Amino acid sequence: MEKKYFNVGKIVNTHGIKGEVRVISRTDFPEERYKVGNTLLLFLPGSKEAIELTVTSHRTHKNFNLLTFEGYDNVNQVEKLRDGILKVPESQRGELKEGEFYFQDIIGCMMFTTKGEEIGKVVEILTPGANDVWVVKDAKGKEVLIPYIEDIVKKVDVKEKIILIDPMEGLLS
Repeated sequence: MEKKYFNVGKIVNTHGIKGEVRVISRTDFPEERYKVGNTLLLFLPGSKEAIELTVTSHRTHKNFNLLTFEGYDNVNQVEKLRDGILKVPESQRGELKEGEFYFQDIIGCMMFTTKGEEIGKVVEILTPGANDVWVVKDAKGKEVLIPYIEDIVKKVDVKEKIILIDPMEGLLS
């Protein structure tokens, strides 16, 4: 059986001359994923072989996560890693607490009201601040923003790819 991997980020550039790379994070758990000592698998475009990288430092800068890896201590070495996708094996996916979901499980779910009216399909998740916002596209292609809060989101079934919400007044207008 082919091993499954989850995308945790993409190396978009180098940062400085000491081997730091800029990563656009795609993980719900950056602190955990980019912990010093953690191993990440790097897949370069067009390559089937993963490069194992061990995190030696992690800090955030603007919207990026800045990482350094063991054995890579100058800009020339990490230049070759650019555009690579950082992944972890499914076995490291980690247990979620109740009410927590992976982005890739939510995207593609159909959303309905608790009364059975179809709202649309979740196409994106925004993380602007206190709560995530789910971007839902209706049948006409119009986008609706649904905040992920308990008062609204009543049921999430990632197996059936269905989300039920109880829209507050004005939410869908």
